[in-house]
Parts: sequence; C-alpha cells; structure tokens
Amino acid sequence: MYDKFIQERINELRMKKNISEYQLSLELGRSQGYIQSITSGRNLPSMDAFLDICAYFNITPSEFFDPTINNPSLIRSIMKDIERLSDNDLLLFSTVLKRFLELYPKS
Repeated sequence: MYDKFIQERINELRMKKNISEYQLSLELGRSQGYIQSITSGRNLPSMDAFLDICAYFNITPSEFFDPTINNPSLIRSIMKDIERLSDNDLLLFSTVLKRFLELYPKS
C-alpha cells in the first residue's frame, strides 16, 4: 500500500538534501545500491533501516508519512519553545500568530 509512497518520499527527501542514492546508501552504512533498490521498487527498507533513514533526515516516522510538513525540525524546535509559555503568553502568541496569518496568507 505504501510502497510507491516510500519510494517517492525517500527520493523527495534525498533531493531536498541534494544527495545521491549512492551517497545516501553509504552514509546509512549500507551497500552502494541499497537506496536505489528501494526507490526502484525492488525492496522495502526493514524497520531498522526505515528508522535510520528517518534519523538521517532528522524527521520522525510520523513526519516521514506527512509530506505537507515543510521543515519538521524547525517546527519541533518552535513547539518546544511554545510549551514553555504560560497560559497568558500562549494566548498572546496565538493572537499574534493569527494576525500574522491574516496579513500573510499562504499562497
């Protein structure tokens, strides 16, 4: 069910990082054709390999399966900062964020 998605998602992440299949394979400690075997549909990564791929791209497995998240590590960092805010500061932050989104709607 997810075979094609996994192939395409690895390619997408790899291309964003400007790294070849060969280089990614080696950086993951695998054989030189390992990633190519996944992106061509010949193989799927094991769970350990999948987790290694997620760690390499600094994303969670959930973020791997949600390509709408543009910069997951930055979002996680911001969320950690937001969690430290008091209730009053959260309300203020929410108001400012909503105002910002009204001024600069996503295209």
